[in-house]
Amino acid sequence: MGKKNKDGKKSKSAKKKDHGEYSLADLSPALTQAARSMRTAVSRSLTESGLYAGQDGVILALASEDGLPAGALAQKLGVKAPTMTRTIGRMEAQGFVERRADAEDARLTKVYLTQTGRNSVAQIETSATACDALATKGFSDKDIRSLVKLLRAIDNNLLGADLMEEDES
Repeated sequence: MGKKNKDGKKSKSAKKKDHGEYSLADLSPALTQAARSMRTAVSRSLTESGLYAGQDGVILALASEDGLPAGALAQKLGVKAPTMTRTIGRMEAQGFVERRADAEDARLTKVYLTQTGRNSVAQIETSATACDALATKGFSDKDIRSLVKLLRAIDNNLLGADLMEEDES
Protein backbone atom coordinates (compact mmCIF):
# COMPACT_ATOMS: atom_id res chain seq x y z
CA MET A 1 0.00 0.00 0.00
CA GLY A 2 1.37 3.42 -0.93
CA LYS A 3 2.21 6.17 1.55
CA LYS A 4 -0.54 8.63 2.33
CA ASN A 5 -0.11 12.31 3.07
CA LYS A 6 -1.77 14.10 5.97
CA ASP A 7 -5.02 14.45 3.95
CA GLY A 8 -5.26 10.64 3.70
CA LYS A 9 -4.51 10.63 -0.02
CA LYS A 10 -1.64 8.84 -1.71
CA SER A 11 1.24 11.10 -2.61
CA LYS A 12 2.15 11.46 -6.28
CA SER A 13 5.63 9.94 -5.84
CA ALA A 14 4.17 6.84 -4.18
CA LYS A 15 1.57 6.59 -6.94
CA LYS A 16 4.21 6.76 -9.69
CA LYS A 17 6.34 4.12 -7.99
CA ASP A 18 3.37 1.82 -7.38
CA HIS A 19 2.18 1.98 -10.97
CA GLY A 20 5.65 1.45 -12.42
CA GLU A 21 5.53 4.30 -14.87
CA TYR A 22 8.64 3.76 -16.94
CA SER A 23 9.91 5.40 -20.08
CA LEU A 24 11.68 4.05 -23.14
CA ALA A 25 14.97 5.15 -21.56
CA ASP A 26 14.41 2.53 -18.81
CA LEU A 27 14.20 -0.36 -21.30
CA SER A 28 17.85 -0.98 -22.17
CA PRO A 29 19.21 -0.93 -18.59
CA ALA A 30 16.34 -3.09 -17.32
CA LEU A 31 16.68 -5.61 -20.14
CA THR A 32 20.46 -5.77 -19.79
CA GLN A 33 20.27 -6.25 -16.03
CA ALA A 34 17.57 -8.94 -16.31
CA ALA A 35 19.67 -10.81 -18.88
CA ARG A 36 22.75 -10.60 -16.64
CA SER A 37 20.77 -11.79 -13.63
CA MET A 38 19.33 -14.71 -15.61
CA ARG A 39 22.76 -15.66 -16.95
CA THR A 40 24.22 -15.51 -13.41
CA ALA A 41 21.41 -17.66 -12.00
CA VAL A 42 21.81 -20.30 -14.74
CA SER A 43 25.61 -20.30 -14.36
CA ARG A 44 25.34 -20.65 -10.59
CA SER A 45 22.98 -23.60 -10.93
CA LEU A 46 25.35 -25.33 -13.37
CA THR A 47 28.58 -24.97 -11.36
CA GLU A 48 28.49 -28.50 -9.97
CA SER A 49 28.35 -29.89 -13.52
CA GLY A 50 31.64 -28.14 -14.34
CA LEU A 51 30.07 -25.93 -17.02
CA TYR A 52 30.85 -22.25 -17.33
CA ALA A 53 28.73 -19.37 -18.63
CA GLY A 54 27.81 -19.85 -22.28
CA GLN A 55 28.84 -23.49 -22.45
CA ASP A 56 25.28 -24.64 -21.83
CA GLY A 57 24.23 -22.96 -25.08
CA VAL A 58 26.91 -24.84 -27.01
CA ILE A 59 25.79 -28.16 -25.55
CA LEU A 60 22.11 -27.49 -26.26
CA ALA A 61 22.89 -26.38 -29.82
CA LEU A 62 24.89 -29.56 -30.44
CA ALA A 63 22.21 -31.67 -28.75
CA SER A 64 19.73 -30.46 -31.35
CA GLU A 65 22.20 -30.67 -34.25
CA ASP A 66 25.44 -32.51 -33.51
CA GLY A 67 28.47 -32.09 -35.74
CA LEU A 68 28.52 -28.37 -36.47
CA PRO A 69 31.53 -26.33 -37.58
CA ALA A 70 32.71 -23.74 -35.03
CA GLY A 71 31.57 -20.89 -37.30
CA ALA A 72 28.04 -22.26 -37.52
CA LEU A 73 27.91 -22.64 -33.73
CA ALA A 74 29.14 -19.07 -33.30
CA GLN A 75 26.48 -17.76 -35.67
CA LYS A 76 23.74 -19.84 -34.05
CA LEU A 77 24.65 -18.54 -30.59
CA GLY A 78 25.31 -14.95 -31.66
CA VAL A 79 28.99 -14.79 -30.70
CA LYS A 80 32.15 -14.05 -32.66
CA ALA A 81 34.13 -16.96 -34.15
CA PRO A 82 37.26 -16.42 -31.96
CA THR A 83 35.10 -16.53 -28.83
CA MET A 84 33.54 -19.79 -30.00
CA THR A 85 36.95 -21.27 -30.82
CA ARG A 86 38.19 -20.53 -27.27
CA THR A 87 34.97 -21.92 -25.77
CA ILE A 88 35.23 -25.12 -27.82
CA GLY A 89 38.89 -25.54 -26.80
CA ARG A 90 37.99 -25.22 -23.14
CA MET A 91 35.02 -27.58 -23.48
CA GLU A 92 37.17 -30.10 -25.32
CA ALA A 93 39.70 -30.01 -22.46
CA GLN A 94 36.81 -30.56 -20.01
CA GLY A 95 35.59 -33.55 -22.03
CA PHE A 96 32.21 -32.13 -23.13
CA VAL A 97 32.95 -31.92 -26.88
CA GLU A 98 35.38 -33.23 -29.45
CA ARG A 99 36.53 -31.92 -32.80
CA ARG A 100 36.70 -34.26 -35.78
CA ALA A 101 37.41 -33.83 -39.47
CA ASP A 102 34.31 -33.96 -41.63
CA ALA A 103 33.84 -37.36 -43.30
CA GLU A 104 33.18 -35.76 -46.71
CA ASP A 105 35.63 -32.84 -46.55
CA ALA A 106 38.68 -33.44 -44.32
CA ARG A 107 39.53 -29.71 -44.47
CA LEU A 108 36.39 -28.98 -42.45
CA THR A 109 36.41 -29.62 -38.70
CA LYS A 110 33.14 -30.22 -36.90
CA VAL A 111 32.29 -30.21 -33.21
CA TYR A 112 30.48 -33.15 -31.61
CA LEU A 113 29.19 -33.85 -28.12
CA THR A 114 30.99 -36.52 -26.15
CA GLN A 115 29.07 -38.85 -23.85
CA THR A 116 29.85 -36.44 -20.99
CA GLY A 117 28.35 -33.62 -23.04
CA ARG A 118 25.24 -35.65 -23.85
CA ASN A 119 24.89 -36.58 -20.17
CA SER A 120 24.87 -32.88 -19.20
CA VAL A 121 21.84 -31.98 -21.39
CA ALA A 122 19.26 -33.08 -18.80
CA GLN A 123 21.02 -31.13 -16.05
CA ILE A 124 21.15 -28.01 -18.22
CA GLU A 125 17.45 -28.30 -19.03
CA THR A 126 16.59 -28.83 -15.34
CA SER A 127 18.67 -25.79 -14.34
CA ALA A 128 17.10 -23.65 -17.06
CA THR A 129 13.59 -24.69 -16.01
CA ALA A 130 14.33 -23.86 -12.37
CA CYS A 131 15.76 -20.45 -13.32
CA ASP A 132 12.78 -19.75 -15.59
CA ALA A 133 10.41 -20.54 -12.71
CA LEU A 134 12.37 -18.30 -10.34
CA ALA A 135 12.51 -15.44 -12.87
CA THR A 136 8.77 -15.56 -13.52
CA LYS A 137 7.65 -16.14 -9.92
CA GLY A 138 4.30 -14.41 -9.48
CA PHE A 139 3.66 -14.13 -13.23
CA SER A 140 0.50 -15.52 -14.78
CA ASP A 141 0.68 -17.80 -17.83
CA LYS A 142 -0.61 -14.86 -19.87
CA ASP A 143 2.17 -12.62 -18.49
CA ILE A 144 4.79 -15.20 -19.47
CA ARG A 145 3.39 -15.59 -22.99
CA SER A 146 3.32 -11.80 -23.41
CA LEU A 147 6.85 -11.43 -22.07
CA VAL A 148 8.24 -14.09 -24.41
CA LYS A 149 6.38 -12.56 -27.35
CA LEU A 150 7.75 -9.10 -26.56
CA LEU A 151 11.31 -10.33 -26.03
CA ARG A 152 11.22 -12.18 -29.35
CA ALA A 153 9.93 -9.03 -31.05
CA ILE A 154 12.79 -7.01 -29.53
CA ASP A 155 15.29 -9.64 -30.68
CA ASN A 156 13.84 -9.67 -34.21
CA ASN A 157 13.91 -5.86 -34.36
CA LEU A 158 17.54 -5.79 -33.29
CA LEU A 159 18.53 -8.61 -35.65
CA GLY A 160 16.78 -6.74 -38.45
CA ALA A 161 18.78 -3.63 -37.61
CA ASP A 162 21.99 -5.71 -37.83
CA LEU A 163 20.95 -7.00 -41.23
CA MET A 164 20.21 -3.47 -42.44
CA GLU A 165 23.65 -2.27 -41.27
CA GLU A 166 25.33 -5.16 -43.14
CA ASP A 167 23.39 -4.28 -46.30
CA GLU A 168 24.53 -0.65 -46.06
CA SER A 169 28.21 -1.68 -45.85
